[in-house]
Amino acid sequence: MNKLILVFALISLLLINACSDENNLIAPVKNPVQGNVNLTRLVTIGNSITSGYQSGSLFQSAQNYSFGNLIAMQVGASYQQPLVADPGTKGRMEIISLSPLVIKYNTNSGSPVNTNYSLPYNNLGIPGAVVYDILNATNSNTCASGKAGVPNPMFDLVLRGAGTQFQQAKALNPTFITLWIGNNDVLGYATSGGVSPSAPTPSAVFAALYSQLADSIASLGVKVAVANIPEVTAIPFFNTVGPQLAVSFPWTAKNVHNVYYQKHGESVGTGTADSLSLLKGTVLLTLKAASYTSDFGLPSGRFYRENNYPAIPSGVDTTKPFGLHPQNPIPDALILDENEMVTAKNSTRDFNSTISQIALAKQFILVDMNTEFNKLRANDFTGGTLIDGIKFKTSFITGGLFSLDGVHPTNQGQGFIANLFIKAINSAYNATIPVINLSTLPGSIILAKKMNKYGLPEFSPGTFDNIKY
Repeated sequence: MNKLILVFALISLLLINACSDENNLIAPVKNPVQGNVNLTRLVTIGNSITSGYQSGSLFQSAQNYSFGNLIAMQVGASYQQPLVADPGTKGRMEIISLSPLVIKYNTNSGSPVNTNYSLPYNNLGIPGAVVYDILNATNSNTCASGKAGVPNPMFDLVLRGAGTQFQQAKALNPTFITLWIGNNDVLGYATSGGVSPSAPTPSAVFAALYSQLADSIASLGVKVAVANIPEVTAIPFFNTVGPQLAVSFPWTAKNVHNVYYQKHGESVGTGTADSLSLLKGTVLLTLKAASYTSDFGLPSGRFYRENNYPAIPSGVDTTKPFGLHPQNPIPDALILDENEMVTAKNSTRDFNSTISQIALAKQFILVDMNTEFNKLRANDFTGGTLIDGIKFKTSFITGGLFSLDGVHPTNQGQGFIANLFIKAINSAYNATIPVINLSTLPGSIILAKKMNKYGLPEFSPGTFDNIKY
């Protein structure tokens, strides 16, 4: 895509949050007909998607558009969240330049807004949560990652030492629960290139934990909607870098016949010749690899230096061209190879089978996120999916559905998810909760710089000179 056209596309999406705390929401619906269901005390249990996390951070101007809050707005229900003032938790990804497109993370953080709220939050989604955590984690150290030596402070932010997600949901005496969990039981494996963790949650373990969780939730005697897991490899995090390199890198001029990458389990400093299938989707480069593409074909050990290796690992020869020589291959952590893709796919299939069987047995509503996101992905190849006058795709940034981290939904992506839950509830309980018009929701691309004194973005001279209207 021409750089100037990309600039125009980004602006025309109306995706600017800048650094201000823009907290305006669509007006709540008054007195909606809820049929045979009561959403007065809606509680949402899950992970980062449920929390409203996007662009690598949890921040208020995005949390306001979490799918749970959007559903609550549609039925006029009170819905409390563990809000964090913008720019949110440390690490929010922001655009500092549109042409060229440059994304950096914000080293600043905002403060929690409502830690003194006397009841548990309605939104109990915790970034990083896996299925084990819902019944077992009470703080940053007792969650699954904490027990593995990597405490997750998001658990302290949401739970505030008052019990597990399930215990707090129970304490609210909910009238309706949504449960969307299991994504991270395979996603962490995939996004790390199969390095950390080195395998998804075993399918039998997942089934046992999910069954125990479903029994606990069923004991509350309330209506429940659960969602299954989309294919983790069908998101921009995995489908951006390789295809772009395939069309941009001067393969012929450099007489390149093979690229080399470190397969899972291979020794450091050895590489598998891939005959360019790496750039055709047979093997996936993660979005993190974009940081190292400037080194591609040049002698480099930057990956190892920037990832806190004490020294360049033995066997890696940084005098050789990065990615184009077996002794300086693209590292395992940046690659999802053929076997890892199969592992991720099989785990997702097994997890979804468990979720489907248990939902049927417990008479929970099943929201088939996997099918719906597969439809979106398939439509990308025929022009996209038209919703409320907006053409959506699953592509990075310009697709409108995924935030700057390539994994988490934008505000409009959250609206799409909220509508899937609403439609499922309406169908199951003869309700007429209105769906959300996605065109009324703001986008979510964040510009690091504030607007000028007139409230307008600043552009370099000549930016619009060559755009064809």
